[in-house]
Amino acid sequence: MAQNSLESATDSSRIAASAGIGVLAAAVGYLLATLLIRDEVAQNLDPIAEWKGTAWYYFSAHFVELEASGAVGGFSGSDSVNLIAESGSQNAELLYALPPLVLLVGGAFLASRLGARDLGEAVTTGAPITVGYGVVMGLGALVVESSSQGAVFGIEWGGSAAPALLPAIVLAGILYPLVFGTAGAVAATALSSR
Repeated sequence: MAQNSLESATDSSRIAASAGIGVLAAAVGYLLATLLIRDEVAQNLDPIAEWKGTAWYYFSAHFVELEASGAVGGFSGSDSVNLIAESGSQNAELLYALPPLVLLVGGAFLASRLGARDLGEAVTTGAPITVGYGVVMGLGALVVESSSQGAVFGIEWGGSAAPALLPAIVLAGILYPLVFGTAGAVAATALSSR
């Protein structure tokens, strides 16, 4: 009975550590994106807060498109765009490598730190990175929405832009960390068992 309690506590601490690394991986990826794309954000997304614009590019690095909609008077429209695909900057394309890189490193770090000895332990160590990373990306998609409205000569206008919520949660928040975090843990475990 005491052995089961000890194993349960160990499993809980592994999941908590993995989730924490997921949060850290999202933060490091965002900070690296800031270094790579800061000038382009300032130049191309001028009225938008720089931290929001950087987040939009980081979501684009996960292939999550930015959805923009607007209305003037009775006319409205919407469009979606991948900011990196539309960019002419060399640095922008480097952003595609950031999410896999930070997640692979996070998974590998966890596997070596927690001493994963086989494939099963590697998977149970790496997969929970999804918890922390997914929370950050899901909440981030909501927080970085930008909207404005007003009226000119009695004609009302408004617009908003934000990462597409469902892809932000499923693609950026679940699939990326599940695949790359787990792959990093498996790779580190395989290398250490040689």
